[in-house]
Amino acid sequence: MKIEKMREMTEQELNNEAMKLKQELFNLRFQHVTGQLENPVKMRTVKKEIARIKTILREKELKKEA
Repeated sequence: MKIEKMREMTEQELNNEAMKLKQELFNLRFQHVTGQLENPVKMRTVKKEIARIKTILREKELKKEA
């Protein structure tokens, strides 16, 4: 997902997206442990997406305070 699109989302939408990605990361880790994961790079991209969402949430939080 593009960062510009993420910035347009509401906090609730971002939180929902983060929860979906965390669930996906859990499933990927499970597949990795059992040897069923075909693309281990997918784990890295999901982690980065989660980090981007958390960053945008923090930016929104700081804007509210200012």
